[in-house]
Parts: sequence; C-alpha cells; structure tokens
Amino acid sequence: MAARTKTAISFGLVHIPISLHIATTDNDIHFNQLCKEDNSRVRYKKTCGNCGEEIKEDDIVKGFEYDKDKYVIIDEDDIEKIKTEKDKTIEILHFTNIDQISPIFYEKTYHAVPELNGDKAFELLRRAMMDEQKIAIAQTVLGTKETLLALIPREDGLLIQTMFYNDEIKEIPKTYSKQDISEPELNMAKTLITSMVKPFEPEQYKDRYQEKLKDMISKKIAGQEIVVRKDEKFNNVINLMDALKLSIEKNKPSTKTSSSTKTKTTKRTAVVG
Repeated sequence: MAARTKTAISFGLVHIPISLHIATTDNDIHFNQLCKEDNSRVRYKKTCGNCGEEIKEDDIVKGFEYDKDKYVIIDEDDIEKIKTEKDKTIEILHFTNIDQISPIFYEKTYHAVPELNGDKAFELLRRAMMDEQKIAIAQTVLGTKETLLALIPREDGLLIQTMFYNDEIKEIPKTYSKQDISEPELNMAKTLITSMVKPFEPEQYKDRYQEKLKDMISKKIAGQEIVVRKDEKFNNVINLMDALKLSIEKNKPSTKTSSSTKTKTTKRTAVVG
C-alpha cells in the first residue's frame, strides 16, 4: 500500500473521504551484500526461465498458474474492474472495546486524515468514539485482499490498524505448566510492579543497540580498533523471593551520596527451578 492512499470511511449512511498515511518509519541501519574478494555489490537479476535472458521491470506481468505450466495473465485493470465502490471504501462493521482485541491481531498502522468536505464528519466520528471509549472494526480491499481493520480514536486524530484474520494467527508452539504461586510471592511481585510504574513517554526511549552500531561503523570508517565491551556478570544465584526483595530495594528512591562513598554493585539474577 502506498504511503498516501485516498479512500473513505463508511459509517452507516455517512461517507467520510480520507487519506491514509503510513504512521511508522524504519530507522534501522541496513547493510549491503558484497563480494568477499573485492567488496563489489552483489546484484540480483530477474531472468526468463525459458531463455535465461535478463528481463526489465516493464516486461514482467502477473500470472496465475491454473494448471501445470499454464498461466492466465492478470493485470491491474482486471483487478480494478472487479472492485466495487464498497470494496474501495472502509466499511465499519461494528464497534467494540479495545481491550477485547489481542495485540497479536495488529499488523501495520496508518494515520487517517480527512479530505475535502470530510472534516466535520471525521471529527464527529472521532469524538463519538472517544466519548464512548470504543474502536471500530472495519473491512476494505487493499490490493487483491479484503483486509480487516481497526479504527482507533486518539486525541489528535484517528489511527487505522490493518489486522490479521483469525486463521492467520499461529497457535502457541508450546504450552507451559502453570506453577503454584504462594501469596507472599504474588504480593512481592505486585509490590515490585508498583515500584516500577511510570508514565509512558515515548520520547524517552531510544534504540541503544542502533546507537552502538552507528558508533562502531564510525570507528571502522576512521580505522579505529573495535574494543570488546565487558558485560556485568550475573554470577550470584539466589532464590525467587530474595530476587524480588532485592529488586524492590533497587527501585526505591535513592538518597544522594557523595562520589567518594559510591561503590560498584554486581547485578543478581534469580534461577528458578
């Protein structure tokens, strides 16, 4: 789906023209594949399975194999001809509570922006959903697939999440045996959770590994030696209750101490049998 796609939300008999914009971006460092001998780029060519000649992008068409080595050619015009206006519209099926949907169903996020003459109806839908604390479940055709969607109201707009269908969700590969938990252990875990509660401030989180990767690349470019980082060792084996108690102590507000009295501590981890 393109970064900006025009469509509309169908809300009963209300028609709201909108455009969709991809809400996320990929900031990761990506590497090229090189030949080990001379560091030249590795290229991939599309070739004809019959003559072996390289094929240009304009000479490639889509085909469906209906029998062994027999294809019917399908082009974009064929696909567009079978789409009705309903298929091109985001049709709201019903409303539900957001906590009734497992995050495993969510795939990709888009910002919905009202188009010309759609502002008031768009804001009406967003405001009503916010007030009722509901999200909308909808469907539309994207490409060659009817896609399940979730429309999620926010204070600053409306998000549209593409969703997986139920038969696309894999089962848990292996179940675990739920162990008996004592009341003191449960209370201690709850106390630890409470001590770690903070508001979610997205600007506070950084991809620290990507930062280290960029630093390593800069040093390699400058011809500097890469030094192996020494990790703190988890070398003290303690029981679960001790681990919880120490974790709670660690999360208590620390008192100011002078630099001369600061001492290095070794991290501890619990080994649970």
